[in-house]
Amino acid sequence: MRLRQIEVFHAVYTTGSISAAARSLHVSQPSVSKVLHHTQYQLGFELFKLVRGRLVATDEAHALFVEIKDIYDRLLSLQKTVGNIRDIGGGHIRLAVVPSLGQHVVPAAITAYRRQHPEVTFDVQTLHHGDLFQALYERECDIAIAYNPPQHPRMQRRVLGQGQLMLLFDTAQWPDPPAAIPLRWLQDRDMVGLASSGPIGDLFTGELKRQGVSMREVVSNQTYSLAAALTRCGAGMSVLDEFTACANAGGALLARPLEPEIGFRVECVYLEDRPPSKAATEFVRQFQRSLAETRGMPAP
Repeated sequence: MRLRQIEVFHAVYTTGSISAAARSLHVSQPSVSKVLHHTQYQLGFELFKLVRGRLVATDEAHALFVEIKDIYDRLLSLQKTVGNIRDIGGGHIRLAVVPSLGQHVVPAAITAYRRQHPEVTFDVQTLHHGDLFQALYERECDIAIAYNPPQHPRMQRRVLGQGQLMLLFDTAQWPDPPAAIPLRWLQDRDMVGLASSGPIGDLFTGELKRQGVSMREVVSNQTYSLAAALTRCGAGMSVLDEFTACANAGGALLARPLEPEIGFRVECVYLEDRPPSKAATEFVRQFQRSLAETRGMPAP
């Protein structure tokens, strides 16, 4: 069966009449009848019978439809993809981000972007920092958004904004805290630590060593979101990226920047030989705006 025959058979089977099929396909009734009769002749069996003025599918048609439906759905998907590529240069964005950006900034950016481009679809992975670049190498994603990504000859980078580390803590511990928390105040405090914290965790560890501050790490875990949950439950204070800290602040929990400030870059990374599609490029601009709004800064 040719694609046109599949399309006509599917329309007649699902609508139940030649006239309704013709309307759904935006063609004439004689055109549908001609294709259907030719299809039955080629197949060597009837697909529909006229019973009391109505078309009724035969057992052979029911069996054929089971196979046809999958092909037809894939054809529709192909047509949609072609349309997306024509309209916006690529209608599906495969995105990898660090988990802390996946809590608020990325959902806000995707929602805002799809208001303008509802035809674009997303596949989003939240991965630990090291795994992001493996996903790029193995072509499991098109772009990655990370903190202070390392230099690599195969990668291109674009700075989208800034962030800083913040302390998340319960007001019962510090009822009247200053606007910024001096790092030395963390000396001998019960802290929730990270076993694998990536580049910005390394910045924090380096600053602790530089100032000779020693913390009491009472719980170690793998993600900033879990660290925030542990702080919320009273396990200890935690030093987090500002996006996770601000998303979890409220009620008895406060988030305060550290002093001196420990800042980091938020960057988009992609393979040099696979630049972002038009859709992905436009999404990165939306992400940059959402990032600025999250920080209470003017949109770029």
